[in-house]
Amino acid sequence: GPSGWSFLKDELPTLKPRLAQIEYVFPQSPDIPISINGGMRMPGWFDLFEWPIQVGDPDDKQGKLKAVEQMEQEIQKLTEKGIPRNKIAIGGFSQGGAIALLAAYYSNPPAFDARPPLAACASLSGWLTLTKEIQVANTQTPLYWAHGEYDDKVLFGQQKYGVEKLSAAGVANLRFPSFPMGHQSCPQELTQLAEFLDSTLFGYDEESTTSMQDKQRGGAKQDL
Repeated sequence: GPSGWSFLKDELPTLKPRLAQIEYVFPQSPDIPISINGGMRMPGWFDLFEWPIQVGDPDDKQGKLKAVEQMEQEIQKLTEKGIPRNKIAIGGFSQGGAIALLAAYYSNPPAFDARPPLAACASLSGWLTLTKEIQVANTQTPLYWAHGEYDDKVLFGQQKYGVEKLSAAGVANLRFPSFPMGHQSCPQELTQLAEFLDSTLFGYDEESTTSMQDKQRGGAKQDL
């Protein structure tokens, strides 16, 4: 939601000035009952049944599909302003990263339809969900998936599992660095995110020739 990540609107242009030219949208997650918290209502895109979150945990399919439709509504608002889908990037942290992956890559009528690919997808400490129920339909959207090696909430193995599944399905443009941190972000991750968005939305410039893999390591500074 806006309270956690709206700082990116100001932060990313300091790293890549061209990112000041884009429109930023930070959808707010609804307040829903969360099972792992005894059913207490709190901001969330979908319900959680297990903690920590590991490969094979049960999915709240209805909640996730509803969240994807909310993302599509936001995308539709942008297209109505004249911004084509191939100039729209989607991303999120944790649950938001999981929903971004679903919205960017999956299609399964009637919940989804064959939509043109988005410009980019970024998943920070997210995970791939509903993998046994719906199929990857879009393989063209570039992906940046960063994860903390010591993540004790969305376990680090989720990144390897998700990247392998998407790669096997044909998604070729994948960047998946890891950092020595927990369920959080860090300056190096945000720098790479800015480089990724800048290159996918605007194309590479002369200062973007340094490989992102050369800057994967770094200490965590910001716990989110």
